[in-house]
Order: sequence, then structure tokens, then C-alpha cells
Amino acid sequence: MSSEEEERKKAVMEQEVEIIKRMSKIKHKIAVMSGKGGVGKSTVSVNLAAAFAKKGYKTGIMDADVHGPNVPKMLGVEGKNLGYSEEGITPVETEEGIKVMSVGFFLSSQDTPVIWRGPAKTGAIKQFFAEVNWGDLDVLIIDNPPGTGDEPLTVLQTVPLDGVVLVTTPQSVVQEDVTKGVNLVKNLNIPIIGVIENMSGFICPHCENEILIFGKGTGAKLAEEMDIPFLGRLPLDVETASASDIGTPVVIKEPESEISVRISKIVDKIESKIISKS
Repeated sequence: MSSEEEERKKAVMEQEVEIIKRMSKIKHKIAVMSGKGGVGKSTVSVNLAAAFAKKGYKTGIMDADVHGPNVPKMLGVEGKNLGYSEEGITPVETEEGIKVMSVGFFLSSQDTPVIWRGPAKTGAIKQFFAEVNWGDLDVLIIDNPPGTGDEPLTVLQTVPLDGVVLVTTPQSVVQEDVTKGVNLVKNLNIPIIGVIENMSGFICPHCENEILIFGKGTGAKLAEEMDIPFLGRLPLDVETASASDIGTPVVIKEPESEISVRISKIVDKIESKIISKS
């Protein structure tokens, strides 16, 4: 083995040790993933983090979605500066006390594309986990990249997760992609906390009736077929979109809304599955 190879191997081992040390200070690590993009995964991740913070948990969110780092904008911290010290990178903190890390903080603007090849992207994800000083957190939500490729696989193989939450929508084509995600997680022997069916219907802002524009029950059916828990259905909601645009999660902006109530119930289920049992 050449000296260069030895140095590279040593660096990899040192990084793995640092990741283990950082992650050991975080009580619970939850990855949120989807079979494909466009299902509202990041919106779900942000609101899960906000709901945990509202319940008094010290919460962080890691935006591992390299090509769509929307979490800073959704939490109102876009353009904020990370801190740097001997202890590592200090995440940005929201008004609600949620610690945030994202590749978006390194981009000059939200329109700047991330033109990295696979190894650079997976390397950046590992570097974040090794160098970010989260401190002592109760819950870390990881907004995983969509799909089942290198980047989401890197997260699943790098972090000792309590479990994975999968986000789907009622359309059958999305269900097929989520099934691949379920099989990936099962093959890695990582617990599946459950499935959330997002965009399951539209709540009329006038009469408050829910219109099931994409059908009903597909998320629950998938969960039953795959023998995994079903956490609940989240409707399309006007307030959710506007809340994301202004940088305030809907569970904080409109805590009494139907979607906020449903998100809170989902967090209660997650809490009972992984936190109450620890």
C-alpha cells in the first residue's frame, strides 16, 4: 500500500470516528425520505422538526438534499451565516431554537446549481455529519435526498438511525417508487417508523370539506402490503404553502389548522415509537 493510500485510509477512519462521536451526542436520529421528488418531503421534514421543538425537544434538522436545499428558506434562515470554531461548524438556529444545517448555506443564491459528481456529493454529506457541532440534541431530523441513489444511501449507511419515515402521495406511480425505498431500508436492517401520505386531499378554505382529488387510502394500503406502520394522511393546504414561502412552518404559523393537528398527531406516534421506549 502506497503512503498516499495509507493517508487516505487514515483520513476515512478518522472521519468515521468523528461521525460516531458527533452522532452519539444526539439521542434520536430520524431520516425522512421519499421514492421520488415532488411529494412534499422537505415540507414534512421541516414541520416534524418544528412540532418536536414545540413539544420541548432540543431539535435539529440536517438538509441532506444536495440538489434541492430548501430547508433554510422554509425555516426563515436563508442567507444566514454558519459559525466556525475549534469544535466544528455551528449550525444556524431559528427563532424557535431549531438548529439547521444545509448545503444551501454555502451557495451564493438559491438559484445556484450544485454541479457536483456523485463522489463529491456523498463526500460533502459525510463531511457535514463529521464536522457539524450539533451539541446535545434530543432529535435530529434528516431531510434525505429523494430516491434510492448514492446520496440517500450514504445517509442511511453513515448515521445510526432510530428509523426512517417515508413520505408518499396517493398516485400509483409514486407508490411504486416508495416501495423501492421501503425495500432499500429493509435490506439495510434499519427500522421503518412509518409512512405518511402527503397531499392526500384538498381542504376547501371556505367550507373546510376535504376533497380527495388523488384518491383515498393508497398510503394506508401500501403500508399494509409492506407490513409497516401507517402514520397518517396530510392534505393539500393553502396555509402550508404560504407558511413555507414566508419561512415559518405551518405548525407554528397556524397551530390550530387541520394539517397542523394531523402533523402533531403523527409526531405523537413517532414519539411513542422511538422516544417513549428509549
